[in-house]
Amino acid sequence: MPAPVQQDLRNLVSEERNRRTTGIDRLPAEEIVALMNSEDAGVADAVRAELPRIAQAVDRIVAAFEQGGRLIYIGAGTSGRLGVLDASECPPTFSVPPGMVVGLIAGGDHALRHSVEDAEDDAGQGARDLDRTDLTARDVVVGIAVSGKTPYVVGALERARQVGAGTVSLSCNPGSVIAELADIAISPVVGPEVVTGSTRLKSGTAQKMVLNMLSTASMIRIGKTYGNLMVDVTISNRKLAERAVGIVIDATGCPEDEARRLLDASGGKVKLAILMQLSGLDADTARRTLEAEQGFLRRALERAGTNPA
Repeated sequence: MPAPVQQDLRNLVSEERNRRTTGIDRLPAEEIVALMNSEDAGVADAVRAELPRIAQAVDRIVAAFEQGGRLIYIGAGTSGRLGVLDASECPPTFSVPPGMVVGLIAGGDHALRHSVEDAEDDAGQGARDLDRTDLTARDVVVGIAVSGKTPYVVGALERARQVGAGTVSLSCNPGSVIAELADIAISPVVGPEVVTGSTRLKSGTAQKMVLNMLSTASMIRIGKTYGNLMVDVTISNRKLAERAVGIVIDATGCPEDEARRLLDASGGKVKLAILMQLSGLDADTARRTLEAEQGFLRRALERAGTNPA
């Protein structure tokens, strides 16, 4: 059983009182939102300061994917919800298996819609929740906690270290407990919140930005885009079907009716449709070419003798 973590918040940057917003309850709506916007303006700078660590984490995640490992987010409250959100967006955006990016939250799925605040105090549960994913040394675990000392996340990172998995921490306080436990510590310090202690605000925004970078940059590195086109999108509704047509047109310059024909011939596979159009290969040959290049469209085009844009 992991040792209990002292939850003294008084000395944390994220819990300090923001002197710029002490009179916010006396302001009209326009001034409240202007003040919030002003505070949010510094979030990107805080994240920018962490770019070297974020890039390191991306490299670690890509290495895990290449070995058949997974990216596992784990957190409590807002932090946990943001991790689950990012994980849930990866299959439709990049056509990866649902289990490749996993999001865990203290209190389970019920906590996504309902407050289960005491769940974060159980360090042992963090370890047990990871155990239920069949964690291995090939995986990377990202522990997310604004305070950097949430027991549930601490317990999870301790278990990940015991298993030999890669560990990344994401907190908004410097020198945190989870930073000490992680191979790579990402700590965008955004300062006191507009409403004291409401870390769903600037801290949550910073976490969302970092998570976007971790998943998106990792997916780009494993060939899930062609340029900035979302060529591995799963066509699951009308909007995405139309988006797929637009992607094929953007990538190849072909007319709309040709893009639709290619998508039909490829079984709705955008990468395959693009490869067929640019290389002149039939569907079966294009499919084998893509498979030979592990799904990297640019490399498949080069293999087919086509100079990719």
